[in-house]
Amino acid sequence: MRLDLLPPGRAAYIDRIEWDSLSLGEAQRLREFGIDEGSTIETLHRGGLLGRGALACQVGRMTIAMRREHALAIHVRTGPDTPPQPAPGAPAA
Repeated sequence: MRLDLLPPGRAAYIDRIEWDSLSLGEAQRLREFGIDEGSTIETLHRGGLLGRGALACQVGRMTIAMRREHALAIHVRTGPDTPPQPAPGAPAA
């Protein structure tokens, strides 16, 4: 699913980013904010008329505002990509 469709308050993993749909400067800026494949992101709320404006997102401990056209290039998933790993020191199953 695309980031713009992620319901507010639900965390997801960034699965894929269409880097070639972004300018070099936009891509660099998103990476500086910690947005990259494998990162966790959460949509907090949407701005603008009827929620069609920028998105407020939580990436790590940082809250950022992202334009909707940038969110269209980010594909997320809400399920884990690998099975959970045992805690350190826990016996193997």
